Amino acid sequence: MPRNHLPQRAKATLILIVLALMAPHAYAQFLRTSYFMEDTPYRLDLNPALSPGRGYIKLPVVGSMQASASSNSLSTKDIGDIIDDSDKFYTSDKFYNRLSQRNRLNVSFNTDVLSLGWYKGRNFWSVNVGARMDLGAEIPKSMFTFLRAMEKPEAVNWMQMSHLIEKEQLEINAYTEIGVGFARALNSRLTVGGKAKLLLGMGNMKLNIDHIRVSSSITGDVNDPQSWIDQSSASIDVQGQLESSFKGMDLTQDQKGYIEKFDFNGFGIAGYGGAIDLGASYRLSDQFTVSASALDLGFISWSKGSTNIAESQKKRTYDATNYTEFLDIVQEGDVLNYELIGLKVNEGEKRSRTTALYSTLVFGAEYTVLNDLIALGALSSTRFAQPKTQTELTLAATVRPKEWFNFALSYSMIQSAGQSIGVGLKIGPVFVGSDYLFLGDNTKCVNAFLGIAIPLGKNCKKNL
Repeated sequence: MPRNHLPQRAKATLILIVLALMAPHAYAQFLRTSYFMEDTPYRLDLNPALSPGRGYIKLPVVGSMQASASSNSLSTKDIGDIIDDSDKFYTSDKFYNRLSQRNRLNVSFNTDVLSLGWYKGRNFWSVNVGARMDLGAEIPKSMFTFLRAMEKPEAVNWMQMSHLIEKEQLEINAYTEIGVGFARALNSRLTVGGKAKLLLGMGNMKLNIDHIRVSSSITGDVNDPQSWIDQSSASIDVQGQLESSFKGMDLTQDQKGYIEKFDFNGFGIAGYGGAIDLGASYRLSDQFTVSASALDLGFISWSKGSTNIAESQKKRTYDATNYTEFLDIVQEGDVLNYELIGLKVNEGEKRSRTTALYSTLVFGAEYTVLNDLIALGALSSTRFAQPKTQTELTLAATVRPKEWFNFALSYSMIQSAGQSIGVGLKIGPVFVGSDYLFLGDNTKCVNAFLGIAIPLGKNCKKNL
């Protein structure tokens, strides 16, 4: 019988996504709007050469909290509707008609548990310890077409039923970062910087499904095997692979050896890695400055003992003797249907694995007027995320009359399809900002940033 409900694990995932979208401390992997705000330490996340005027110490956790969520098709209202009506959200025509052929979702989260920076002569040093998480998913519209069809089995033409679902992806990467940064003004025009990072891998999962084919050729009543003739048949053909590295996670299997759920029995370090950030800033004239950086150039190597490899490459066939199993699987009603995917752990593939971080390239150009009171800037960023690279072009105007007060207004034109406004505000030690403000129910990209950094020492940039 069909089970048209969303399982608790999926509800929890959706709630976490909505919290990332709506929570007041939600944030982006970095805040583009802060790039031209001279007296904030947060632009170091975009370019390690852009040191602030003073040293600083960030309050634990709330000193730097960031999160972001974006989708090419789902809006905040869509996600809310899913949670409000989780049993049948995909049966809504309004929801279905808003879907793209390829529906992507990216969520990022990070926070610094410890972070401080200081000047020593012409050199600026910084250290941080933080937690990072990235989630990327892609679901084709054909999956929802299949789910909607299976919702009404009495309307299905089982004699000629055929569904092809191609290219589903899910990737999760979580790790702890321990970083040491360095920046130095080589002369009055050129400043260079870098950051070395030790990475402690908490977990990584990659699920790639090349295709799912579900077909049947059944003569007679699908619910009455006595009416089936010998030629009646059905099949599920899936080609996919799961690579998972989590300490304390077990893949629970059914009697046939298929994965049916994930069990977490604790958390720990599942791998180790390293990465670097590189950056530079060059003042072409008293008013015009260009800068560039490359971020998160690195990898994590996941241990053999924490890694599981599972595959689904065998075609499953059904007849009158096991037709109920086929019906139960295809009418499950879950977007992530483990029984449908049919993954089996490959014990012979127990091995270590290595994954790359989502690297980012940043290019900036800044023009100042009124003795640096106002900065007009353009920023290009390209983040090599999964399932698709994210490119953004941001224009910003920043007013910085005092060291303790900066205000920026930005406009990012690509990820939000031109429907975005960003702001950044620094008052004393408190900084808040967003590249994508919430602009109503149809908002598809949102983020926010909260930071509290206590300034340390005197302003050293004035003496460089």
